[in-house]
Amino acid sequence: MSEKNTAAFNRLVTIMDELRDQCPWDKKQTIHTLRQLTIEETYELADSITETNWQGIKEELGDILLHIVFYAKIAAEQKQFTLDEVINAVCEKLIHRHPHIYSDTHVNDEEDVKKNWEKLKLKEGKKSVLSGVPKSLPAMVKAMRLQEKAKQTGFEWENKEQVWDKVKEEMNELHEAINNLQTATNSADKAQIEFLSGNVEDELGDVFFSLINFARFLHVDAENALERTNKKFISRFTKMEALALENGKHLQDMTLEEMDDIWNIIKKQKQQIP
Repeated sequence: MSEKNTAAFNRLVTIMDELRDQCPWDKKQTIHTLRQLTIEETYELADSITETNWQGIKEELGDILLHIVFYAKIAAEQKQFTLDEVINAVCEKLIHRHPHIYSDTHVNDEEDVKKNWEKLKLKEGKKSVLSGVPKSLPAMVKAMRLQEKAKQTGFEWENKEQVWDKVKEEMNELHEAINNLQTATNSADKAQIEFLSGNVEDELGDVFFSLINFARFLHVDAENALERTNKKFISRFTKMEALALENGKHLQDMTLEEMDDIWNIIKKQKQQIP
């Protein structure tokens, strides 16, 4: 770290000390009150990354760095650990888990690095390669991480064609579950209906999981891809609302066919942009 970086970091630590000592709001905070704010800041960073908003990324990284310093400050007050211990611990972990850099281990590519990383974690006491995936992760992100970690053991399809076949297999099973539910609706009892409804939910989950796996083989971030579609939908829908108002109408008073016509106009406008 350069002297300039060191000075900037020390300035932040000093400001944190001052705020914790003098500001009523900062004095009141605990690790629990900060938790939700930290999650919010993380999602704001994710939004900026999705939009490739470098100014936003810079601001959100600063906010997250502040939270790290804040948690360490509270921990030091509670005599749990210090900021120095946090930094040194991650340094030691990085050195230990990169023996191809800091020792004599040989790797051929990034996949070897990932496999070594998971093996070292197991040696450190992890009972499963999946144990490092946080329980509170959003389901789609969690699915990606589970699949990536399972891959390090060799539990992986050989090519994307095999994965697509799996997607089609899961979709067929979903259709079958839906048909079973529809067939039983008029004759089965409540317990049977609930059971079959659960099957539909399970099979739909399997479709999502296999599609996320397919996205990995396409080297596409499934979470980011869905978020891009969310943003696209918001943009097109709000433009549709605006165009309807220009014609003196509200969407609630229009037919689906009328709304679809406007939607297609907006889509064509987007396609014309180089």
